[in-house]
Amino acid sequence: MGEDLERLKQRIPLLEYLQRHHWRGYRVDAGPEFAGLCPLHENTHPSFYVNARKNLFYCHGCGRGGDLIRFVELSRHLSFRESVVYLQEELAPTAQLLAHTAAFYQLELHRYPEGVQYLAERGVHDARLIEELGIGYARGGNLRPHLQALGYSLERLLEAGLMGPQGVDTFCHRVIFPCRQQDHIGNLYGRSISHAFPHRLLPRSKGGLFAWESVRQFRDIILVEGLFDLAVLWQAGFRNTTCAIGTHLTPAQLAQLRENPDRCVYIAFDQDQNQAGQNAAYDLLQCLDKAGLNVRLVELSAGQDPNSYFTSGATAQDFAHLLQEAASR
Repeated sequence: MGEDLERLKQRIPLLEYLQRHHWRGYRVDAGPEFAGLCPLHENTHPSFYVNARKNLFYCHGCGRGGDLIRFVELSRHLSFRESVVYLQEELAPTAQLLAHTAAFYQLELHRYPEGVQYLAERGVHDARLIEELGIGYARGGNLRPHLQALGYSLERLLEAGLMGPQGVDTFCHRVIFPCRQQDHIGNLYGRSISHAFPHRLLPRSKGGLFAWESVRQFRDIILVEGLFDLAVLWQAGFRNTTCAIGTHLTPAQLAQLRENPDRCVYIAFDQDQNQAGQNAAYDLLQCLDKAGLNVRLVELSAGQDPNSYFTSGATAQDFAHLLQEAASR
């Protein structure tokens, strides 16, 4: 029961739940805390604090605090058991909606050539891998009628973030990766194939490390920034690769890496000209090193990431050599 409750709270982070229900908070300094008006009582000055890392809240005005389930108890006047059922019921429709959306985008990938062409340009060409990862394509303009035919209202699509205020598809002209968490899709990642902002996620938690259920079995883990990095490494046989979708790891993702104290983590972040990827990799190395893990930095050439490394002509043997060099340092 305890594990099920923790899993439920991870699937619906407290801050995400509050924002979804129109709570407006501002970040306190640069830390994990957010502050705003208390939704549990009337007040005019921010007294309600949320710690996004710990998934806890506390109001200095009314003196009440706790986790997500406790907030639902207080805000909806439900018992503990009723609050758990409420959260489970709220989660299920969203998971189903995202599953329907991802399945539609998978079909669209084979209907329009630009999606497959973009994958080929990024070095992803294995049809079985594309199917396994559930990669799709959002042409734009046709998701809404498809989902409405399945019974979803426009309001529901707006609430989920799949449509913008003007009714335009959020993922228009993007290659789509569904982000699976255990038995459900927790989010969708879209990579623009045009000149739009390159990266997009739905306004909800990005969840745990990508494909963690299949990767966690390995003692040695390769951690990359992006999903195209992961795709080319899986294609080359490095199935022990996972991705945080960016350089910032959430507390839940850090906990996943730390769950096996004998684990060795190879960090293969982008070699950015502004040193952003290198700095993030070094900070993460120090964090995991303090946790007792064996951590190694994989050094690519300047300006490269694992995806561009392979598309420039490198082989699996070349990357294996980089891992060996990292292990020997």
